Amino acid sequence: RKLPGRIVGETVDQKGQRAFVLTLQAREQHIKREKASSNICSNEALCAMTAAVYLAALGATGLREVAVQCTSKAHYLATELSKIGYTPLYPGAFFHEFVTICPKGAQNALDALEQADILGGLPLDENTILWCTTEKNSKEDMDKLVAVLKEVG
Repeated sequence: RKLPGRIVGETVDQKGQRAFVLTLQAREQHIKREKASSNICSNEALCAMTAAVYLAALGATGLREVAVQCTSKAHYLATELSKIGYTPLYPGAFFHEFVTICPKGAQNALDALEQADILGGLPLDENTILWCTTEKNSKEDMDKLVAVLKEVG
């Protein structure tokens, strides 16, 4: 709510004259409430703008580097988890997400991680967790996660 609802950009029209356009509208403010067809307030342009800025910041080879990091980190975490009994549910190839069977149950694992201020994976059922890594996960973070789960058993 503290962000502006509209960002106005400057451009040039067909005649070469200076013109202003609504570049980004985070909320559909131009639609009257009684005419609105939905209650969705965010605009797809906000997501597109965020993605464009992120990709521009990464540069020409940045997206590939992010993908390589995600894959490498996911395989590292999967290997470390398997050493403490968290076996992969699907042994095939994966990118940055994988599912493990939890030896003491998914909720026990997630509760222990929460106590250690670690956001765990997504429980799929009583005994499995979906894990995901990104370029933001450090080796230290993953090692801490594994250490906490090792204590749970």
